[in-house]
Amino acid sequence: MKIVNFKLETPKVKLFHFSFFTFYFTLLLLSGCMAFQVGGEIQGGRMALMYGDPKVALAHFQRAGELDPNYITNFTVFQEGVWTYVGRANYAAGKFPDARQALERALSRYEDDYLARLYLGLLLGRDGDPQRGLKEIEAGLKGLGDWLDYIDYYTHVGRYWDPTKKIRAEARRNLAMISGREMNWQELTRNVEWIGEQIEQEIDRASKDELQERDRDSSDSDHQP
Repeated sequence: MKIVNFKLETPKVKLFHFSFFTFYFTLLLLSGCMAFQVGGEIQGGRMALMYGDPKVALAHFQRAGELDPNYITNFTVFQEGVWTYVGRANYAAGKFPDARQALERALSRYEDDYLARLYLGLLLGRDGDPQRGLKEIEAGLKGLGDWLDYIDYYTHVGRYWDPTKKIRAEARRNLAMISGREMNWQELTRNVEWIGEQIEQEIDRASKDELQERDRDSSDSDHQP
């Protein structure tokens, strides 16, 4: 019969294990705190951007980028990179070279960032590369419209996003303009900026509508016999 010897942990081994797990959980805690900080900066920047203060928004977004340069938001189902926000704030502030650099950086990290493509397309058109700019805008409009259709059909939260389909209708109208013979850059710029603003507002509208519906369902359930 083979006898198996179990070695008791020495104080040094116990100390090593304790130190390892302490370090591991500290990392998890710091990671959570970091994500909370970045999220707070993004939210502060979003509010400033929507209320027309791009300089304040830019300061928030830049701090978020310094904390986590690879951060990508996840507003229920919509994702946007931190450098897209930096680029959009620079765009709103009229700092176009900085905006272009940030948006290209955003797309190098997350190629399905449709807002980054839209604003980069506008900047390329402004910088004298209209053909490439139109390709980026076309890809952004098509990707955004397809994404809205997808979540509408296949997710339970899709019905809260663009419920009137105004954003999708505007995207299709501008796609038709791009493919048509008469292309008006000034009109296209206004329309794309409107779509960008509407998507940003839709983040909060969709969240609010979903929360209100949950509250109604909960209230109805409480009053049932």
